[in-house]
Amino acid sequence: MIWQTSRFQIDLSQPRVMGIVNVTPDSFSDGGKHFTQGGGFSGVLAHCEQLIRDGADLLDIGGESTRPGAPPVPLEEELARVLPVVRHAATLGVPLSIDTYKPEVMQAVLDLGADIINDVWALRQPGAVQAVAAHPRCGVCLMHMHREPQTMQAAPMEGDVVPQVLSFLERAAQDLQAAGVDKARIVLDVGVGFGKTVAQNFALLARQPVFLAAGYPLLAAWSRKSSLAAVCASPAGDPLDMADRMVPSVAAALLAVDRGARIVRVHDVRETVLALKVWAAAR
Repeated sequence: MIWQTSRFQIDLSQPRVMGIVNVTPDSFSDGGKHFTQGGGFSGVLAHCEQLIRDGADLLDIGGESTRPGAPPVPLEEELARVLPVVRHAATLGVPLSIDTYKPEVMQAVLDLGADIINDVWALRQPGAVQAVAAHPRCGVCLMHMHREPQTMQAAPMEGDVVPQVLSFLERAAQDLQAAGVDKARIVLDVGVGFGKTVAQNFALLARQPVFLAAGYPLLAAWSRKSSLAAVCASPAGDPLDMADRMVPSVAAALLAVDRGARIVRVHDVRETVLALKVWAAAR
């Protein structure tokens, strides 16, 4: 199975690790760790290079946090955060995914050589489908999100989420193909943590093979999510701190791959790569 992107045909016959690059001061997991408000990009650029040394097959660069309750970032500010990183990362020899829902950002990063648009809104913003469809080859990841970041966890989904998420993603992919985007360019993401309860998130993992029947590669993004912290709480009920979520994150990535995911989007690249080597040896 090949994922067609702007500059690369990504071979998904083996699982691929997508390293997360947050160019934000307020990401839920590492906000501000590599980014200095006001234009300090040296830490972010060094982080991109380190993730590749650690074994990342792709980089996913984002300039706006989509954590629950996160406020929207103005267009000009997102562009100012993302474009300098994309210019540098485009020289590193790996596919670049850009995490954005704004069509203006999509167009700007594609013009700079980005390979993939990773949209939590699944291209539902006006002009987003057109921005992707106008490009001859770029890859796209369509994610399911219930409601919006500001409200998604205040009123999560109800009932059995698996058929609801599957129906949404199939429809989004079909609409994109109707706009002229080849199926080989499309990957799906069930949207762990985006408007779902803890039990619903784990239902999506337990029944992940259902989504394979849609005929698209799956991207799994469990890294450091609060659902992992919830099920790994202490006997007293205290959830895991962010610093302690690496092991559960790697475990979730392995389970997702074993259930058919072809790309795992992670913060802890080196540890995930090592775990996947053990998984591959056992296979």
